[in-house]
Amino acid sequence: MPPDYEEFKRRADAVRARIAEACARAGRNGGEVELLAVTKSQPAAAVEMAARYGLRAVGENRVQEGIEKRAQTAAPVAWELIGHLQSNKARLAVRHYERIQSVDSARLLEILDRAAEEQGKSQAVLLQVNAGLDPAKSGVEPDGAERLLEVALGRKNLRVEGLMAIAPLSPDPAVARRTFARLREIRDRLASATGARLRELSMGMSGDLEAAIAEGSTLVRVGTALFGERA
Repeated sequence: MPPDYEEFKRRADAVRARIAEACARAGRNGGEVELLAVTKSQPAAAVEMAARYGLRAVGENRVQEGIEKRAQTAAPVAWELIGHLQSNKARLAVRHYERIQSVDSARLLEILDRAAEEQGKSQAVLLQVNAGLDPAKSGVEPDGAERLLEVALGRKNLRVEGLMAIAPLSPDPAVARRTFARLREIRDRLASATGARLRELSMGMSGDLEAAIAEGSTLVRVGTALFGERA
């Protein structure tokens, strides 16, 4: 079960304070970093708490779980898919999610573009890059990111808003920092090469958001620090 609203608010205030402190240390404006509430494995009540607190969006890992949850609440939030997307779920994802953060192949881009066209929609996406070179993580390899972006920019029903990465699990905090620095470097290089704005850098979670903000994150995906450990 998620915490009650007062407990959630206390936790969210604490996360916001961490974000503000990390921004201050990095010489950044705190308003540059959005807090995305990750509601995977949580009930619809968690979505309603995020909306009540004033968060713009929630993140879900599984297409179907998010669809079922969305049907249970009228909370005024945007829904973002942050988990690995299988091609056979792509059409459903376009129908039910305002943004898909985990796009990692030309094949997936093709299916998403076709689905968006069928649904009369301009679909926002982020390209997921395996910036930590972690075999356990999804994402295009760093040396394939430019080609994937070129394909994405050629799809008229998709809006590429930036890049996303997940740091490898490691007891060494430098691993996450290097991962985030690499994603920022890739973004800067691709923006320069293509002229694409690529404003969004979705990187950082409950345990490593400070390192992500130091390296330029514009969106941190936080679940545990808001809702507690998942059952």
